Amino acid sequence: MAADPIAVLFVCTGNICRSPMAESVFQRLVTEAGLAERFEIDSAGMIDFHAGRAPDPSGQAVAARHGYDIAGQSARRIDKRDFARFDYVVALDRGHHRQLMALRPEGSEARLRLMMEFAPSFGTLDVPDPFGGSEGDFEQVLRMIEAGAAGLLAAIRAEDL
Repeated sequence: MAADPIAVLFVCTGNICRSPMAESVFQRLVTEAGLAERFEIDSAGMIDFHAGRAPDPSGQAVAARHGYDIAGQSARRIDKRDFARFDYVVALDRGHHRQLMALRPEGSEARLRLMMEFAPSFGTLDVPDPFGGSEGDFEQVLRMIEAGAAGLLAAIRAEDL
């Protein structure tokens, strides 16, 4: 009997920049590691302003240059039920982390983490929001997410696999 998949949710503000990139980066990492069947990966936003929309065009362009396809993703707002569905809820900055702590239902066993906890060499716990910024801003965010996602996968492998 196969083990239940490890469910990971990435959360940013509107689910159109950082969290879609994180979802795609992490999906590639688990696929390359031969672990795709062991994971369920998704992303969401703290607000529903962009619900149903595709990721930011600049984010799509930067992601595509690095071989990530985020164009087919659709923004959604996090729901309290996500805390029961996902084993890991990964915030992209401390503001989101605080909001998620307040939203998290009592008794939830979801592990609430910050993406940059897994990439300490950057010296920050926050992935900056590139919305409205330059493609260079999106490039920097992608580098941060790639490092954080690699560290997250290593931590999950050590704890859960």
